[in-house]
Amino acid sequence: MRATFLPLFLPRRRPRPAAVCAGVTLLLTSLALMPTAQAQDVFYSQPYATRLQLNPAFTGLFNDASVTLAYRNQYPTLIGTLQSSQLAADYRFQNQRSAVGLLINADRGGALDLTRFEGGFTYAYRTKIAPEVYVSAGAHAAYGSQRISYGNLLFGDQVDGNGQVGGPSAEPIPQVYDPVKYFTLGVGGLLYTGNVWLGASAAHLNQPQVGRANNATLPFRLSLHGGYKYYFLKTTVKRQYREVSLSPTAAYTYQGGSERAEIGLYGTWTPLTAGLIWRGATPGPGKTQQTLVALVGVAWNGFRLGYSYDVSLSRFSREVGGAHELTLCLEKIDLLEAANRRLRRKNYAAPPCPTF
Repeated sequence: MRATFLPLFLPRRRPRPAAVCAGVTLLLTSLALMPTAQAQDVFYSQPYATRLQLNPAFTGLFNDASVTLAYRNQYPTLIGTLQSSQLAADYRFQNQRSAVGLLINADRGGALDLTRFEGGFTYAYRTKIAPEVYVSAGAHAAYGSQRISYGNLLFGDQVDGNGQVGGPSAEPIPQVYDPVKYFTLGVGGLLYTGNVWLGASAAHLNQPQVGRANNATLPFRLSLHGGYKYYFLKTTVKRQYREVSLSPTAAYTYQGGSERAEIGLYGTWTPLTAGLIWRGATPGPGKTQQTLVALVGVAWNGFRLGYSYDVSLSRFSREVGGAHELTLCLEKIDLLEAANRRLRRKNYAAPPCPTF
């Protein structure tokens, strides 16, 4: 995150009164003088489990219907920890080409208690353009609201000589802002075969206003992602699918002057999937962050459960903790109808990318 959450975290350890005054003064001054107040989207460490946010073109590509819950807790040792939750669902129509989805995000964090809620719908249409070559195009429309509160700030005149917190502060504190409501649009595309996938998506095409300042916008987000899957084993026996494979992946995201690049390697041995992802980010000029993500997932009888942990390679993030992320997916596939579609040669294959 940039300019929205990181400056708002307060340490768990109680500081001295002088330090409180200096810290709060610096915080308010930096917010007042900040040249741009651009928010950014939360990035999940299991992009293919939260794939509707990654690219709306993924809607309905993996199963007839599914519901996915995701939870992310970042910087857990701080009071201003950033917590994000997501509910995603999609449904594929019988023609196998069209699908609709639901995507709801809720984020909360920072000493100013910044909260954001966003809910919307996705739509995707796919077709076969050559033998074993498919293309999918999708769109996303959502409505959201964002607000902040100053009730959690602590000023120096509230702390006595013994370090005890007393009554209200004499400092002028801004009133709680009413929620700022906005509407956002996005599009995406995906090209894939039995072994390769390439995708691109563009979110917040209209760059909606999410704050009181004129330049407090949600900036345009561009995402590129792709990978290759090598199968050591791929069979279906008595309706039981088995796979042993390796999948190198790569991704690039640009939003509001910040860049993020990812290189990952996933291994699948049905029903287990494990992955290791290196992530490099430049949240601002002269700033770099590197993170190593380890994830593991299991799929069983229509359920998918994934867990990942971010290990930061920078000193600051190591001291405040990494990030925990948990995903749970319930999916439904009509195996009998899928077999009939294969006989009629009207079956559409799923992308080979990981599902965690």
